[in-house]
This record gives sequence, structure tokens and C-alpha cells, in this order.
Amino acid sequence: MTSKKVIVVFGATGAQGGSVARAILENKKFAVRALTRDVTRPKALELRDLGAEVVKGDLNDKASIEAAFQGAYGAFVVTNFWDHLSKEKEVCQGKMVADAAKRLGLKHVVYSGLENVKRLSGGKLEVPHFDGKGEVEEYFWSIGVPMTSVRLAAYFENFLTLWKPAKASDGDYYTLALPMGDIPMDGISVADVGGVVSSIFNSPEEFFGKAVGLSAEALTVQQYADVLSKSLGKEVRDAKITPEAYEKLGFPAAEEMANMCRFYRMRPDRDVKLTHRLNPKVKSFSQFLAENKGALKGI
Repeated sequence: MTSKKVIVVFGATGAQGGSVARAILENKKFAVRALTRDVTRPKALELRDLGAEVVKGDLNDKASIEAAFQGAYGAFVVTNFWDHLSKEKEVCQGKMVADAAKRLGLKHVVYSGLENVKRLSGGKLEVPHFDGKGEVEEYFWSIGVPMTSVRLAAYFENFLTLWKPAKASDGDYYTLALPMGDIPMDGISVADVGGVVSSIFNSPEEFFGKAVGLSAEALTVQQYADVLSKSLGKEVRDAKITPEAYEKLGFPAAEEMANMCRFYRMRPDRDVKLTHRLNPKVKSFSQFLAENKGALKGI
């Protein structure tokens, strides 16, 4: 019996990496080498029980990445800007991984990328957690690594935390503050990324050298509010906040989030039809909320 090709999955105990590792294990075409900083974490042990090889790997440790790539066919690479809040560090980590992939001859890398907004906007907008990933995308392709970038839409999960509806001060209703105006915003659950990535690994020739924009659906802020109203049984309205007002809200990254929404207003390429083809089980916002009702209790 021929042994399965190995795919190294970065951040395997995190949201994106965990989804990808599980989907590839379910697919059964490839073996999974799950990369994590702590191999004793419960989520790491769960993956081992599901059949993954779990190894220690750290994006700040080049030797650990090169060791993980030994004998591997491919890799799913995700970096986390929010770990350190440094675009420069994210770019440095991404380029190190790209160099290792090139040197060790990986046949297919799927990278969790995003657009370089600063470059695309001629310097008018900066969204560091996008821009660094955009630079890394460009670097992967420039050195000839066979790479597919998956560019996620806004996470539905953000509606459970950062974008949770807030009680209005002047009435018995809630508001949803997202500076999108009437322009639809693409969204997807991080949990559905794995099925997409697994399908991309199954069809490398179709996706080499491409950026694939992922979206379950695109809704206006009022439409998101309507779905939340139905799910919660409480009225949620669009706060109709502008990017200018949003960036003055004062929380860390408020300006960055405002610029992200300014970029989203330009309708970057996210392909709903292709996303559903690659993962027919991808959830709508309504289905996502039905599965996560407990997270919004107390509203």
C-alpha cells in the first residue's frame, strides 16, 4: 500500500488550522502533520487521536519549520497578526516559511492570504493585518513556490465578539455598528475554511498560482441585523455609523477596522459560487447563528 502524501498544517490547534486539519483527515486522501507550539494541548491531543501526526513548530523558529517540512508534499500556512500586532513580523515569518517551502521542494502550498490594501490603494489606506499577508503572497509567487492563496471574507465569528449587537441607549433595541453603508459585505465562518482548502489540495492544477476569494454570502449591514433579529428574537438595527466615526471609537485597532471596511466597500473579489462548489456544506449567516446561539446569550 502506498503511503499517503503528507500535508503540514500550521496553527493546527487554532480556528483556521484546526478546521483544515480536520477536513483533510476526513478526506482521507492525505496524511496530516499538525504543527503547534504546544503538542500537549487538548486540541493537539484530539488531532492525534483523529490520526494526525502532531509535531512542535513555531513561526519564530526556522529550524522547527524546516524539520516539519521534511518529506512533506504540501502545507497549509496561516500566520496570526493579532499574536504580535506587527506587520513586519508577519511578513518576516511568512517569507521564512516561503523560503523553507522552496528549499525543501513542497509541491503545493495553500496560504491564508489577503490583499495588500496599501499597494492597491496607492498608499491611501493601510490595513496592516491585510497588507502583510499581501506582501507574503507576492513573495511566495515571486520565488516560484506552487502556491494558492485563500482570501477569507469577514468572519461570521466576529459577530459573536467584536461586532456583537449593542443595546441602544435610547430604546429597547440593539444596534449593529459596521461602517459599510448600504454596500454588501462578504462573510464566512472560519469553521468552513477546511472543506474549501481540502478541495483545493485535491485539484492542484486548477488552483496553482491563483488567489481564491472565499465567501458564504454577501449581506448589507441591515440584512445582517435582520438575521440577528430573527435569531435573537430582539430588534437589531443598522447603527449607520460612518468609517470616520468608527475610527474614533477609541478601541485598539478601531482605525484599522475602519480602513478594512473602506476596503470592503470597494467589493474585493470574493466568489460565493466557487466557495460553495469547493465546500457544499458552507453555512449561511443564519445557519451559523443557529449553531452558535449560546454565544449570544445575555443580549
